[in-house]
Amino acid sequence: MILTCIAVDDEPLALGLVGAFIEKTPFLQLVGRYSSAVEALQGLMAGPVDIIFLDIQMPDLTGLELARVLERSNRGAHTTRIIFTTAFDQFALDGFRVDALDYLLKPFNYEEFLRAASKARQYFELVQRVESTPVAISQAAPVEATEDYLFLKIEYQLVRVAFNDILYIEGLKDYVKVYRQSDPTKPLLSLTSLKALEEKLPSRQFMRVHRSYIVSLKNINAVTRNSVQIGVTTIPVSDQYKDVFGEFISRWL
Repeated sequence: MILTCIAVDDEPLALGLVGAFIEKTPFLQLVGRYSSAVEALQGLMAGPVDIIFLDIQMPDLTGLELARVLERSNRGAHTTRIIFTTAFDQFALDGFRVDALDYLLKPFNYEEFLRAASKARQYFELVQRVESTPVAISQAAPVEATEDYLFLKIEYQLVRVAFNDILYIEGLKDYVKVYRQSDPTKPLLSLTSLKALEEKLPSRQFMRVHRSYIVSLKNINAVTRNSVQIGVTTIPVSDQYKDVFGEFISRWL
């Protein structure tokens, strides 16, 4: 797999170094160098790339601002991923929030660069395998009848989570916590929304009972009119979901 890349940095020496590192790496192909995020954005209009090695602090348009623009446009067939290159470690959390693939703190050497590039290659290889799976499944049977797992973005990787392992999911502001039978004390933290997960989960196995909770139906131990209990955890049922939940309770009576 060859990944197309561009380098974006307003410092000529840093731009030259990243460009040289890309050209030195067999599975990367350098298709552009830009001294500003505005130039990079114009260049990307000609065609998408796989990876952008992107500085953060730049005039006119910062790397974070460019990342947010790309995040909104990453809803089509091609997804461009970002590896930030910056001298300021306080931007690490911001990089995670815009779903950056990795974060290189200047000055970095080729070994550190290669580690980040290899992580990118692993990511795209995994995405390629995941995207090829539904094609084979759809030819045989409906997706919901055959798939028994989903993939979650955990930090900078995709993690496979079996439906049967999920106890319940809690939605936070920008993240979700997925509680599992296999390790109930250590929930998986993923940068996604509860609504996005709800659309991926089979309705015969999961139910949203609150704006902040989705529960696994098979793992419910007890119910009341206003709550469900899974293990030692009591989860509230909000008014918005009481009608659907009431239909579920009727099966218990």
